[in-house]
Amino acid sequence: MEKKDSGVESPAIRVTVEQQGQDARELQFRKGFLIGREDGCEVQIICPGVSRRHAQVSYEQGRWWIEDLQSANGTFIQGQRISKIPLASTVKVVLGAAGDVSLLFHLDPPSTEAMTLHEAPPSVTQVIRQYFAPKSGEKPGEHTLLIRGAFKRLQHQQKKKYLRIIGGVLAIALVLAAYAYMQHQEVKKQKALAKQMFYSIKSLELELNHLQLQAAADKDAAALSKAEQIRSRQSELIRNYEKFLEQLNFYKDAKWSETDRVILHTARIFGECELGLPQEFLVEVYKYIKQWKKTDRLQKALALARESGFHRIVPRLMLEQHLPPQFFYLALQESDFNYKTVGPPTRFGIAKGIWQFIPATATRYGLKNGPLVGIPQYDPKDERFHFEKATRAAACYIRDIYNTEAQASGLLVMASYNWGERRVVELLQKMPLNPQERNFWELLRLYRDQIPKQTYDYVFHIFSAAVIGENPALFGFQLDNPLREALPPAAE
Repeated sequence: MEKKDSGVESPAIRVTVEQQGQDARELQFRKGFLIGREDGCEVQIICPGVSRRHAQVSYEQGRWWIEDLQSANGTFIQGQRISKIPLASTVKVVLGAAGDVSLLFHLDPPSTEAMTLHEAPPSVTQVIRQYFAPKSGEKPGEHTLLIRGAFKRLQHQQKKKYLRIIGGVLAIALVLAAYAYMQHQEVKKQKALAKQMFYSIKSLELELNHLQLQAAADKDAAALSKAEQIRSRQSELIRNYEKFLEQLNFYKDAKWSETDRVILHTARIFGECELGLPQEFLVEVYKYIKQWKKTDRLQKALALARESGFHRIVPRLMLEQHLPPQFFYLALQESDFNYKTVGPPTRFGIAKGIWQFIPATATRYGLKNGPLVGIPQYDPKDERFHFEKATRAAACYIRDIYNTEAQASGLLVMASYNWGERRVVELLQKMPLNPQERNFWELLRLYRDQIPKQTYDYVFHIFSAAVIGENPALFGFQLDNPLREALPPAAE
């Protein structure tokens, strides 16, 4: 990686690392070094937008150079993506288009000895000195005067030519800059329109769900048939939204890595708009994926679900309620798919079964509590331990939260399920009653200090497990997608 001029010691280079949310740190090098997330990198930066081996700095041909190592999100100087470029005395380099990490390079001036080695004048320089820089008092000869006159005329012609070229280049640059600005503004408008389209579809989904529930309660067959027709049109709207994102090249944007794209897609599955997903959410999801890697809990729980057939039953019952089948992972977080799970005694009673229903919620959703309702042990006569009945009740319970205060946000549903509807609802009711302004990151922005850590962990554990489940191999897990068998090809 490191290339030095023969006999010349590399001058020192100082690097100031500035990363969002962290204190700046300064490093100094006299040899080439690597920049990236890997442990072997001399400048290690833990950030999703930084590749494992993102860039390298080396000393070549008497200069320091920075080279992008084909990173996913790019290396930028003054907004321009670079591949390899020499470093000036002071230059700011940004890693990734999001701009969360920047490196400020400071170069020490080279020593006098090093400069001397590069100052041997070439033959052209000797000619210039002879004809255009004579010694003081020396009278130029006829040949010298002829050369100087010819050079002056040539210089005048070249000057006019260069001025025309520069003028043309500037004109082209201005046109390109204006076009780029217009394109940028147009993309912003298109993204805003796509976001508006997404939340309009969500509002329609909520109204449609309410219509179907009311029609079912009134046993109105005509209204139910009409609702199904509208739902077919809603599916077409969703496909149009996805085509719109394709035209915007949203998922093909170089700033997203392959794993980023899975997280964005999973967020949309749970009813959150990928266009508004904050960068810090991505960072948190990666943190919880690492936590799953530290244990075999996920592998064991999914193996148990497969043995018991839960991986087919849960998605089917969730889809019957027009819910994302990925709520399968909520049961994983509650019980690891052990249907005999019994929770500790609380003032609300003892939670039991795979969905950890407390007695009151079980009764509200048609489950019979067994004779051991107040004793913390398995009870075969308690319907909370009957997997299919309990899952059907859980799907109805999740649907009710999803359709009301959570405004079709799956992440708000998770928070409500864990912390308790009433406490989350009290916060949600202070927020505007529309899907665009009532989402999980808006809840965190407004009330992060009021949300228990247990609930925060609960939501991110479920979501990160769902992300892994979409493509386990991509995240380093030797698993199959547990929902693959239960989903039709178009819904995968």
